[in-house]
Amino acid sequence: MTSDRYQSIADLPASIPVFPLAGVLLLPRTQLPLNIFEPRYLKMVDDAMRGERIIGMVQPDGDAAIAASQDPDAKPKLCSVGCAGRLTSWTETHDGRVLITLTGVARFRITSELDATTPYRICAVDWSEYENDLTSDFGAEGVSRDALLAVLKTYLETHGLQADWRTIKQSSNEALVNSLSVISPYGPREKQALLEAQTLEDRNQMLIALTEIALQQASPTTDTTVQ
Repeated sequence: MTSDRYQSIADLPASIPVFPLAGVLLLPRTQLPLNIFEPRYLKMVDDAMRGERIIGMVQPDGDAAIAASQDPDAKPKLCSVGCAGRLTSWTETHDGRVLITLTGVARFRITSELDATTPYRICAVDWSEYENDLTSDFGAEGVSRDALLAVLKTYLETHGLQADWRTIKQSSNEALVNSLSVISPYGPREKQALLEAQTLEDRNQMLIALTEIALQQASPTTDTTVQ
């Protein structure tokens, strides 16, 4: 397992390639599929496969995301916190794209951007603030699971969506909170706030609050607050 490979932050590299992508969230032990087609990121994946197999996902900071979407060659300012994933699957398509999956390892704080000769960006990172990310289910016992499931049920019913409740009930608290955060339909700022939540319960409460706000906006006359 990926989590068994990294026992402490000493097992993680001091600098990593980063993939700036707005609105995309990776968290420890979640999986993120990516469709890679730009030459610079094809090179990044190729180099990662030959090396540490670690790639850092990070969002452009604020309005920099808009500039980046308008200019593919731009180097937008990056959010200071991202999450690194290990490249755990790789498939090349007939048209030269690469389909990969990153499995989340740990969050990091960018300390500086290196003057790299590669076409992609490389940053020096500090893992120490998020050392507990390496421990599976850290803080899971404090998660208000019933409150999350209640607001999730209301959200699904409001939007006419279905869920595999059997799988949901079998999921650990960490897997439930982090997976729902990753697939949540919220914007870049909200995704960054979910990423930077200090504890798993902090992330859970933030996810509940964001969902309650979304429900209130969908049905202004309905009280959807979960007690």
